[in-house]
Amino acid sequence: MIAKHNATTNNIHITKTFYKNLLKRLLQVTCTIRFWDGEEVTLGDGPSKFTIVFYEPLSISEVISNPSVTLGEAYMHKKLDVEGNIRDVIEALYNNPNSFLRYKGKLSKLVRPINNSLKNSKENASYHYDIGNDFYALWLDKTMTYSCGYFKTSEDTLEQAQINKVDHILKKLHLKKGNTLLDIGCGWGQLIITAAKKYQVHALGVTLSTEQMEKAKQRIKEEGLEDLVEVQLQDYRQIKNQKFDRIVSVGMIEHVGKDYLHEYFSVVNDLLTEGGLSLLHCITSLKGGSNRWIDKYIFPGGYLPSVTELITHMTEEAFHLIDLESLRRHYCRTLEHWADNFEQAMDKITRMKEEDFIRMWRLYLNACAASFHTGNIDIHQFVFSKGLADDLPWTRDYIYQ
Repeated sequence: MIAKHNATTNNIHITKTFYKNLLKRLLQVTCTIRFWDGEEVTLGDGPSKFTIVFYEPLSISEVISNPSVTLGEAYMHKKLDVEGNIRDVIEALYNNPNSFLRYKGKLSKLVRPINNSLKNSKENASYHYDIGNDFYALWLDKTMTYSCGYFKTSEDTLEQAQINKVDHILKKLHLKKGNTLLDIGCGWGQLIITAAKKYQVHALGVTLSTEQMEKAKQRIKEEGLEDLVEVQLQDYRQIKNQKFDRIVSVGMIEHVGKDYLHEYFSVVNDLLTEGGLSLLHCITSLKGGSNRWIDKYIFPGGYLPSVTELITHMTEEAFHLIDLESLRRHYCRTLEHWADNFEQAMDKITRMKEEDFIRMWRLYLNACAASFHTGNIDIHQFVFSKGLADDLPWTRDYIYQ
């Protein structure tokens, strides 16, 4: 019995020492660790920025072999908690260039092979987007826009930033009355509705989310735009015998998968008219990558491409790259708004979702905000043409007028 007790005590000591050393090396800020037996230790000098609480020992081997899933699940199931701002913890991890959480091009090799067939893509999209329009409405703005906003001033509200973003995209597309517009991954329809109202274009939106489609159709009917705007529950690869003057995709290609990027651009090439424009708005990472926890719990089948990958695929289809813009700081602020709205709506969220789900989404929103703030990931808008688009103005003034 004494030997068993000593062995247990020794194992606990080893586990604690491992986490003290690991967190000191990874976080590189002054913080406190509180262990399951009440022991507290402060790492670093000066005031502690936050406290990480271990309610039970976590497997060292699992943390080493699968850190993002192990730590993410520990937070979800409250084996691990944070006293303070969870964003501060994640930013400290991302600010360390040697952190295992950073997108360095190696993480993608750890993720299971992605099969984003028509069937799998539908299931993956439904997993994330069909969890309740009422849930999303609690923390998105009134436009129900679930992508990066565009903040022209520090006083812009989230709703104004989303209106700005749609206007910014539509100006880049240089729309003209009577143009045909395809929105791949149209969400709840804000972009195609705005395009029809402001530019009198004929717009088609496709989505793989039943709930998004139903809400978008309702909004189109309320606006009296049935003659100009249509939404279909359809994979973009299923569109046949149609051509479009403009094609836009906002926050969808992240769901395509590395091995399917070439297919995306090939389909866009087939659907775009000669001289037509396409705008791609998407999250990017420096070398392309995935995160196991996000792939398992948030976006199954997801992959964040690099700018180099995307431009390579564009040039392989003989597209002409016209414009490229980073909106990284805009997405950080957007996510900060979402995370704050999420907490402010907690009374209602707790009545519709379980605690594990709530902690999962809290971690997701704050981790993404931290990731953009530290430059771990970025977001870009690409404008490219099929053939020459010499009808565009010579300067970019038309975008900012």
